[in-house]
Amino acid sequence: MKYDFTTIMDRHGKDSIAVDDYQNMQGETPVPLREGMDAIPMWVADMNFPTAPSIVRAMQKRLEHPAFGYFSPRDDYYTSIIRWQRERNGVTGLTKEAIGYENGVLGGVISAVQAFSAPGDPILLHSPTYVGFTKVLEENGRKIILSPLQKDADGVWRIDFEDMEEKLRTHHIHLAVFCSPHNPTGRVWERWEIERVLELYQKYDCVVLSDEIWSDLLLDGHTHIPTQSVSEDARHRVMAFYAPSKTFNLAGLVGSYHIVYDAYLRDRLLAQSRKSEYNSMNVLSMHALIGAYSPEGMEWVDELRQTLSANASYACSFISRELPGVSVAHPQGTYMLFLDCEEWCKTHHQTMDELIRAGWEVGVIWQDGRPFHGTYGIRMNLALPESRVKEAFDRLKRYVFVD
Repeated sequence: MKYDFTTIMDRHGKDSIAVDDYQNMQGETPVPLREGMDAIPMWVADMNFPTAPSIVRAMQKRLEHPAFGYFSPRDDYYTSIIRWQRERNGVTGLTKEAIGYENGVLGGVISAVQAFSAPGDPILLHSPTYVGFTKVLEENGRKIILSPLQKDADGVWRIDFEDMEEKLRTHHIHLAVFCSPHNPTGRVWERWEIERVLELYQKYDCVVLSDEIWSDLLLDGHTHIPTQSVSEDARHRVMAFYAPSKTFNLAGLVGSYHIVYDAYLRDRLLAQSRKSEYNSMNVLSMHALIGAYSPEGMEWVDELRQTLSANASYACSFISRELPGVSVAHPQGTYMLFLDCEEWCKTHHQTMDELIRAGWEVGVIWQDGRPFHGTYGIRMNLALPESRVKEAFDRLKRYVFVD
């Protein structure tokens, strides 16, 4: 490969919660590592690869000029997004007016929630669901209504359309969060699935907030279908949120954006997001996006997807072969696994707390899946060099999932 996805970076002391602050995630009593073990960061959705060189060069070039005063987004910012969406997602007709900056996808989601609902209002999500949605919706006083995804005979996560419609009808829901690709299950929705979801949203007059932050990270040849593209109604019903942060590991720079075609939805969203005066772009994050959404950035992402696909295939094969009692749906997108450990825990009379702690003790820093509404779930990040992924699963076999 042209780009480096094999070097094990030393991120200690380089402002990384993944490696320096992971013990805060473990609660009031952090778990000490066994002697001779190091920590393998597999929890927060943060990649352990050096980012695309085009991003670093774009930022370095801007840093050569020693003034960082007030600024307006340059035209290159908008044209880069338009080109990226056209070439990567087949989006046509996107204009500058439909694009707006957001201080993170969750920030955009909450601005939309505040603009289109009141405290106490019900909001639909599919579960298991991203813990960030749960946190910010509860903190803003909204009532979360979950429609559980179901695994089919092939172990693929599917939407339960009957349950979804029943929840929309009985709870009088008029605002929903749709995650595409889905976090934490890794499902990349097919067009017919998105079409049917949007037909239900239309039937019940539901405004849709579509989190598409993972849309670039597709595995094994899967294709992302932008939610707004499936119908004319979807184009005017959906507010979509994107970012280069997951794709290029730029979360520390802060910089997401929305695509909203409908003028009414856009006006209400912008009116809400402007009230705080905090939803402002950083000049370096702007140049980082321009560097990311370049031809070289596209080439880098294509190689990254090959790396992630190989890691996911290795992990799923290992689990199936070596960890009886643990199941996982092979992800179609993202770089996260969502393990189901119910059979193993019940067979071995072990609690989830005990299992999760056992992984932490041997340096496999995975994430409790229960806040994601997975009763026996564990979420694992595979965006590491292959050698580290293999080391992590070897430790799980030798020290954690043992009889």
